Amino acid sequence: MINYDVKVSPSKAGLKREDQLAWKIAGVAADKVAVPKDVTAMIINRIIDNASVAIASTNRHPIVSARDMALARPNKHGASVFGVKSSTRVSPEWAAWANGVAVRELDMHDTFLAADYSHPGDNIPPILAVAQTLEKSGRDLIRGIATGYEIQIDLVRAICLHEHKIDHIAHLCPAQAAGIGTLLGLKQDVIYQAVQQAVHVSFTTRQSRKGEISSWKAYAPAHSGKLAIEAVDRVMRGEGAPSPIYEGEDSVIAWMLNGPQAHYVVPLPAPGEAKRAIMDSYTKEHSAEYQSQALIDLAFRMREKIENFDAIERIVIHTSHHTHYVIGTGANDPQKMDPKASRETLDHSIMYIFAVALQDGTWHHVDSYAPKRAGREDTVKLWHKIETTEDPEWTRRYRATDPNELSFGGRVEIFMRDGSRLEDEMAVANAHPLGARPFGRDDYIRKFQIMTDGIITTRESNRFLEAVQDLPKLAAGDLHQLNVVLPAGALTIGKPGIL
Repeated sequence: MINYDVKVSPSKAGLKREDQLAWKIAGVAADKVAVPKDVTAMIINRIIDNASVAIASTNRHPIVSARDMALARPNKHGASVFGVKSSTRVSPEWAAWANGVAVRELDMHDTFLAADYSHPGDNIPPILAVAQTLEKSGRDLIRGIATGYEIQIDLVRAICLHEHKIDHIAHLCPAQAAGIGTLLGLKQDVIYQAVQQAVHVSFTTRQSRKGEISSWKAYAPAHSGKLAIEAVDRVMRGEGAPSPIYEGEDSVIAWMLNGPQAHYVVPLPAPGEAKRAIMDSYTKEHSAEYQSQALIDLAFRMREKIENFDAIERIVIHTSHHTHYVIGTGANDPQKMDPKASRETLDHSIMYIFAVALQDGTWHHVDSYAPKRAGREDTVKLWHKIETTEDPEWTRRYRATDPNELSFGGRVEIFMRDGSRLEDEMAVANAHPLGARPFGRDDYIRKFQIMTDGIITTRESNRFLEAVQDLPKLAAGDLHQLNVVLPAGALTIGKPGIL
């Protein structure tokens, strides 16, 4: 890896294109380096993972709306939409929109956390949609996805967005554009302009993940994918973009991030170096914000020592700055303590999540968020006894660069009315690569089968799993085999819109 210094540069300095971050990102995307076998295997895992959560959410209201919007934009040479028969094609940007919402809705696909945070699996829908539309091969798709993961993860390692209340799609959209550039074998100067255009249009605020969280939390990454496809399409036609988008004196860094004196160090692969960043990311076993994964597993373990939940006086979760201030009581969001809050809000409330996991000893992507479950009197009572606090040591470990120290869990104290106390801690979730039960191919397949059970036929499940595991051998034009189709009549139709 090469560490690149990124600083704001006055217009009069005339920063050379070759010294700009967007140019260096484009260089990584244009590098035709081979994809290692273990990276290819993990890409297949993540395509399975995305399909799992997309099909499980296929008739939830946000997905129905997004799918109907996509189906209103038919294109006989276009891309497939999850759930819909593969012969039905729509424009690729709208397929990316519909499929991206489906993938993101349950908050249950992969994650990477560092200086900022991300769901790099959000790169897959737009890259796949373009690959289907332009009849690319499985190997082309693999190369594009490897780039998308690499660029997003490297940006997340270096540049914090959330401290400036900027949503994390600002790192996703340029990664998606770069991945599409790799997929299509575009030249560096074209990818450079596409990356800059993608950055320019994707800086949005974090209000989508604050307070009363709406369905836009699921739509935002899909919107990013749509913008990325449009950015690449535009520059392929010979158009340019605002430049230099990162370093300019009126750029995103100067006015939306650390300001004119900012200095970031961004790591990117050297020329000829394999794109391996996907191997540093991790998926979710439970449908909830990633920082809750280890705490859910910890709740399962601690509940075995509790005979009477009414005897609990209070619970304190000692955790990282991020967990405390984003999904904990440090967020100061009353909605996180409200039993009538939306699912999107509840899956960003560690107080609710820990209470339900402690009581039930299981976690389900639907049942654990059901209004009846959230409103249960004993749950509300326990829920309001839970608080979080930042522990500097857990913050340090959350931000550690050593993967053996990196952790996203915490230490929990359960105080009982009789004066006794239970205490336990967990650094990483069981499914994490360093956890008690790291996810492998069989786990991804099992997750797919559980999430899609009763939604698709066994024949369709087997067909998809066979096709996706044969991805490197899929020829040009065969990528529609990665679409998962529901039985006829099983898809819900939503409310009408403009089209």
